[in-house]
Amino acid sequence: MSKIIGIASQKGGVGKSTTCRNLASELTKEGYRVLAVDCDNQASMTDCFGIEDPEKLEMTLYHLMMDVITEKDLPPKEKFIIQKEGIDIIPSSIELSAIEINLVSTMSREYVLRTILDEVKNDYDYILLDCMPSLGLMTLNVLAACNSVLIPATPEYLSVKGLELLLRTIFKLKKRINPAITFEGILLTMFEEQTNLSKNMLDMIEKSYGEHIKVFKTKIPKSVKVGEANLQSKSIVDYMPTNKAAIAYQAFAKELINNG
Repeated sequence: MSKIIGIASQKGGVGKSTTCRNLASELTKEGYRVLAVDCDNQASMTDCFGIEDPEKLEMTLYHLMMDVITEKDLPPKEKFIIQKEGIDIIPSSIELSAIEINLVSTMSREYVLRTILDEVKNDYDYILLDCMPSLGLMTLNVLAACNSVLIPATPEYLSVKGLELLLRTIFKLKKRINPAITFEGILLTMFEEQTNLSKNMLDMIEKSYGEHIKVFKTKIPKSVKVGEANLQSKSIVDYMPTNKAAIAYQAFAKELINNG
């Protein structure tokens, strides 16, 4: 049975796509069958895997969701899955920007993404959903479809404050739409252990949320090599395995596997 993890944050620039890309790579290396789904119209995760010009693809997440909305049969899996490094990927493109308008008048609009995943989830151990940095209908689709939510956060005041709005949304959704949803945990990214700001923000997160939500022991340190790896369409471990962020992502994947 697959575990579906939504990687979500109300704030942009916290490393959601980078975390999704590197976590997918590490889980695959551990022998798990992984599907990564880009649910963001900016298509950052798609780009991290080196999928060029996604707007020219015949089938992206936008097309699949439109098939569900218009009550068409979904195409065979091989028509919309792209494989990179042994990871199956459903890419996104700028076209996904239009999906919110189409969802507004759709019956059971929160469950469109879940309908797609129900068709393929038995083929995977982990399905990772890279969320857009907003709390619109697309994000609600992710939260309605997933078993748990992984929340990346940077050790900055605005990032920590942004957690409150996301958590409030998830609690409401748990009551009304997806009662089975749980918190995978909060992952600190771009962490600088030697700075007072990072230490203070970690302390604030642990005091505010640590009693109810797991704060991962592994912290992803800030490193320019992560950006370089994304530019080369590689995971940080494949790009520079001795880098501190590469070592951290390996440790984080193992911690997540053993979570709970």
